[in-house]
Amino acid sequence: MKHPENHTPEPSCETDDHQGQLGNLLSEEACQQAATIFSVLGDPNRLRLLGLLVKQELCVTEIADALNDNLPAVSQRLKVLRSERIVSYRRQGKHVFYRLDDDHIVQLLQNGLAHAEHH
Repeated sequence: MKHPENHTPEPSCETDDHQGQLGNLLSEEACQQAATIFSVLGDPNRLRLLGLLVKQELCVTEIADALNDNLPAVSQRLKVLRSERIVSYRRQGKHVFYRLDDDHIVQLLQNGLAHAEHH
């Protein structure tokens, strides 16, 4: 028989006040989109590439040089990142410059890398 002082009640909420707030975050569509983004970010080579773009816009050649990688591999990674709207680009003459698409991605990268370094 359990003693009352050792029993921890299960947490529960008996109101529906906050259901609307969670509904949007937990929608099937939002979760699928987030899972796709996490999947794309799950590649170390793409993360290194994105790390270069956190503070500045770079052209493809600059990215390849900084990563000591070949242009076709870098271009393929950028294509994947572009398809998920993680990066955007602009053309200037013969050069194509890439940047992170929004602050959410910057925060996600910084938090993920900070968490990895913490452990």
